[in-house]
Amino acid sequence: MTQPRQTAALDMLAAFASVGVTAFDMTITDLAGEKVGYRPGRSVDALKQILPPLLQEAARKQQNVILRPRKPSAAELVQLDDLNEEAAARIAPHCFMVLCTSPGNFQAWVAVKDAAPDFARRLRKGAGADPTASGATRVSGSLNFKMKYAPAFPVVTITHTAAGRVSTSSELESAGFVAETEQPPARVSHRVSQTYRGRRKWPSYARCLQQAPPVHQGDRPDISKADFTWCMVAIDWGWSVEDTAKRLMEESTKARENGESYALTTASNAAAAIARRAQPVKSPHQPRQ
Repeated sequence: MTQPRQTAALDMLAAFASVGVTAFDMTITDLAGEKVGYRPGRSVDALKQILPPLLQEAARKQQNVILRPRKPSAAELVQLDDLNEEAAARIAPHCFMVLCTSPGNFQAWVAVKDAAPDFARRLRKGAGADPTASGATRVSGSLNFKMKYAPAFPVVTITHTAAGRVSTSSELESAGFVAETEQPPARVSHRVSQTYRGRRKWPSYARCLQQAPPVHQGDRPDISKADFTWCMVAIDWGWSVEDTAKRLMEESTKARENGESYALTTASNAAAAIARRAQPVKSPHQPRQ
């Protein structure tokens, strides 16, 4: 790994540290996207020491080093993934870092100090980003090892940094990057299917994973979508959001890696989707009350 690329990796750590990130969970994947290593809770100082030699080894083995920042205490981190160059340039003034992960594909990171529980989803939707972004990123300066790029694997690069840049929700809303709030119905009752009444059971996670669509630019099943679908089925069968989130931690490797917050958010979003589905559709010609 060349000195400029080592510097790029350290610059990425510095960008995250500037908005309060103190630790990361690290995952290592192979060329096919399969996980081959996992190291939770690595501090910024520890990563400064181990990343340069680790990235050299990963380059020899054609492996990806992926970091998931743990939430800082003073701000919410929102990852805006799969942006094109124009969309990344528009949101850049509000970001503490923007990465180019492959030709024409950008990833922006926003720190928000007063984000409401649903704000991250609304920001991703309003900015046109991937709604199922995992919150993990490839290390700047490393090669993006995917089969489709072989043999000319692209280098992950930083295209914009603003150390310590923390935005407010009102600022982002005024700039037009936040989708409108969706009003939930007053109350939605979830009934257990007659098929399962009297013998409560969980849906098959294996089936949800088998039927999940592939990840963006890959052949592996999208675990985020499998998790979301499984939660929708479980809640539709009468399980509570809290029980569903707890069970998801047992079923999903991604939930275990991302923690209880991910599981609860996924279950809550599934419940909200069921609630929206249950709302009656108003005719465009229906007179106002």
